[in-house]
Amino acid sequence: MVPLLLVLLLALLLFGAGFAVKILWWVAVIVLVVWLVGFVARGTNATGGRGRWYRW
Repeated sequence: MVPLLLVLLLALLLFGAGFAVKILWWVAVIVLVVWLVGFVARGTNATGGRGRWYRW
């Protein structure tokens, strides 16, 4: 009985980890798209140049 519970617990943990990794991949793709849109659509500065593409 105990080995069966351990296997079920391991399967549950691996499923949860796989789901979390898939969610993180989607978050990474969304952040990349937002960054690329911001990089392409950034405004110009007062002197007419493109300015810097980062905020820090």
